[in-house]
Amino acid sequence: MDERHQPLPEARQTLFARTLTEWRTLAILGGPILIAQVAQMANGVIDTVMAGHASAKDLAAVGIGSSLWMPLFLFFMGMLGALQPIISGYNGARAVGKIMPATWQGLYLAGAGSVIMILLLTNVHPVLAILNLEASTARITQGYLDAFAWGVPALLLITALRGLTDGLGHTRVIMAFSVLSTLINLPMNYIFIYGKLGLPAMGGVGCGWATAISNGVAAIALLVYLNRSRVYQHFHLISDWVKPDLPGIRYILAIGVPIGFTIFVEASMFSVIALFLAPLGPVVVAGHQIALNVVSLLFMLPLSIGMALTLRVSFLVGAGAPETARLISRSSLILAAATALVFALMLLALSREISALYTGDTDVRDVTVRLLMFAAIFQIADVIQVTCISALRGYKDTRVPMFIMLFSFWGLGLPLGYLLTFTDWLVPAMGAAGFWVGLTGGLASAGILLGWRLFLYAPGGGQAVAVTSSGGE
Repeated sequence: MDERHQPLPEARQTLFARTLTEWRTLAILGGPILIAQVAQMANGVIDTVMAGHASAKDLAAVGIGSSLWMPLFLFFMGMLGALQPIISGYNGARAVGKIMPATWQGLYLAGAGSVIMILLLTNVHPVLAILNLEASTARITQGYLDAFAWGVPALLLITALRGLTDGLGHTRVIMAFSVLSTLINLPMNYIFIYGKLGLPAMGGVGCGWATAISNGVAAIALLVYLNRSRVYQHFHLISDWVKPDLPGIRYILAIGVPIGFTIFVEASMFSVIALFLAPLGPVVVAGHQIALNVVSLLFMLPLSIGMALTLRVSFLVGAGAPETARLISRSSLILAAATALVFALMLLALSREISALYTGDTDVRDVTVRLLMFAAIFQIADVIQVTCISALRGYKDTRVPMFIMLFSFWGLGLPLGYLLTFTDWLVPAMGAAGFWVGLTGGLASAGILLGWRLFLYAPGGGQAVAVTSSGGE
């Protein structure tokens, strides 16, 4: 095992020294994760900015299309994300022989997920009809999704293989190939959206083709690397092939489905909000999409800390160091809270400058600036909840957090946001800002409940072991 990335804790260190050591480990793991996440988010930013400069309809169509494919992808990403704590735990326990069998079961699940996603994304006409969109906007949205669907298998393949590379502590691998994907996506967008090199201008539809091509190239390059790199000579995809194993698949699903559903609950709420706002016109949808894009980009830092935290906690539990796992779980909240405060202040101070980067439409800018003010407060609650739930995932405690998120978002956040946006029952109708207030309330509820579970339940010595062994092999 490469202990430069996942070192074993030193028992003789003071509490302060151990905390700093663990934070350094999080930085080693999380730095490349951050770059990979930013690179992946950059594709969305690039699509939003370039589609926005094509027309407001193209921007609205890409935003609606993203609201349809993103929850589906995030569900499967969360499900396959179970591979990361599983493989990291095997790594910590020195159970190396279990790593490739787990990886292959994840690849089989990725293949099944690709089929489901493609079928759903290429048949969204009934949904678009229900939304009563303008014919041109609906046409662009469907064209965007049809093109995007070609890259779905590559996207889920990369996601499954990330369980192997991140689980072994090699987070730089996905970082490199995520950057490659972004570097390909930018010129492809320029060619397809605006019609260069003799191709017709496709507008928002071109974003889908550019994303599909960039994902495909990155997936092929990743496969070549894994089969030729000396680092992975003991984890060879072809020579270590195993057939589908039902118990192994069930083990991944037992941990991964609650993660996927939890992410889906949160992401689908954002998508439902975008769909609710669609009748208010493309300007409101565009402003909401830009604000959400900005917040999502900033969220990559605390999310990366959270993903590194999941890897570290699962490794420490597998290595038989529950006290250090508890230490890093709790102390990471300090890092997360500090990050959230800095980002909140930045959004409040630079909202107009940020909106100007996305669009030249003054009406869209005004909507964006107002929403970013609410998003600044939203950031703080969001960061706290993602840190708590990431630590719990390291313990493989995923079912109860799923129900907490379901209650907080769909039981509290979405209904509150709807009331504030469209009715005068609580306050005069706030428009799109009402949903952001509702989101903040839902996130605050999730942060409190998840924090309670993290501090009072999961990290306890005997309880941590019980949680880790739940959903056994």
